[in-house]
Amino acid sequence: MVAKRAFKNCAFAEFERDYAYGEATRETEFVADKDTVTFPGYRRASGSIGTRNYIGILTSVNCSATVARHIAETVNRSGVLDNYPGVDGVVAFVHGTGCCLDANDEGFANLQRTLWGYARHANFAGVLMVGLGCEVNQIPLFLDLYGLKESETFHTLVMQDTGRTRKTIAEGVKRIEAILPAANACEREPVPVGSLSVALQCGGSDGYSGITANPAMGAAVDLLVRHGGTAILAETPEIYGAEHLLTRRAASRKVGEKLIERIKWWEDYTRRNNGVMDNNPTPGNKAGGLTTILEKSLGAASKGGTTNLTGVYKYAQPIDTTGFVFMDSPGYDPCSITGQVASGANLVCFSTGRGSAFGFKPSPSIKLATNTDMYNRLVEDMDINCGLVVDGETDIAGMGERIFELILKTASGQASKSEALGFGDEEFVPWQIGAVM
Repeated sequence: MVAKRAFKNCAFAEFERDYAYGEATRETEFVADKDTVTFPGYRRASGSIGTRNYIGILTSVNCSATVARHIAETVNRSGVLDNYPGVDGVVAFVHGTGCCLDANDEGFANLQRTLWGYARHANFAGVLMVGLGCEVNQIPLFLDLYGLKESETFHTLVMQDTGRTRKTIAEGVKRIEAILPAANACEREPVPVGSLSVALQCGGSDGYSGITANPAMGAAVDLLVRHGGTAILAETPEIYGAEHLLTRRAASRKVGEKLIERIKWWEDYTRRNNGVMDNNPTPGNKAGGLTTILEKSLGAASKGGTTNLTGVYKYAQPIDTTGFVFMDSPGYDPCSITGQVASGANLVCFSTGRGSAFGFKPSPSIKLATNTDMYNRLVEDMDINCGLVVDGETDIAGMGERIFELILKTASGQASKSEALGFGDEEFVPWQIGAVM
């Protein structure tokens, strides 16, 4: 009863927004040596840049998930990777969909864009794709649609063609072992800092998120953009009510209108599913001091810094511009980051006030704690204590510089806390929309 009385005067209400497209744009002041400041990364044949050197196993459908997991586990436990120290590991990316879907709806398009994004992701030295054979998401059709071809580092297997579970596993292990020499031959070399594409994320937020970690992340984003890099904001329901602050920074009216089109889509999406846009904050967010989605959105939007909004993209759509961009996604962190990584993010920056336990392969994830108390309790999981801002030991700009420095160290190969703990194998969650039949 006390909690109910305490929040009785806090409520969500709709209000009119003035989108003022492009009103606050300004020319980006790039650093003088942005093309010469480098970090050691992996330069792929496609021209993209990786921060890690994994071999990935993708599944076209849930029915091939167990086989994919067995292939990865067999290779990782066999000891063969000891002979290939340049390979970070073999990871199976399994999911719960791929069949009984309408092949013409947006949920199926989301899944295919996601798999395409992972098949070509710069943090993979090689990829094996495993299917069952009778699913809606047919591998041959997928390859034709996206112009993918089998090669030394990209293989496919279809269980019903290969024959039997154990035979498919054995063949999959053989294919991975064939990829290993080429993967191990990949070496880090100096690449421009502008090659970095960073997913911006916040989860388990609290009242400090919009005061410390999120604006500090925004300061780091400004530094990244000034070096020619890319930062990807997402979680559309969690900028709701603050979207007019982003449209003011839109590089063009077209970019701003794309963002509002996504907002309108979400209003319709929640309405036809008997939901509401102010379903956030979560119980944990409220316990941490947040009230309505409007308050949460103000903090979440601050992750994007102050530079121009240069692009707006659908879920898992390839990012084809640099600077600060937005990708449409749910607020559910694993699902949102799955899309950001599919869009090209080769590193993840994740703030939390409640202590979210999270990592994401193949892109390393660094964790920003919003307050010192939580950081001290969960220091094993947190990479940076942004609570030092309210403790008076630094300011937002200074914390942004620390975050930017850690981004560069992590991109260069330094393991984040979540990587050291082994997080990242279970967080692949493509956004599923539409009827399952």
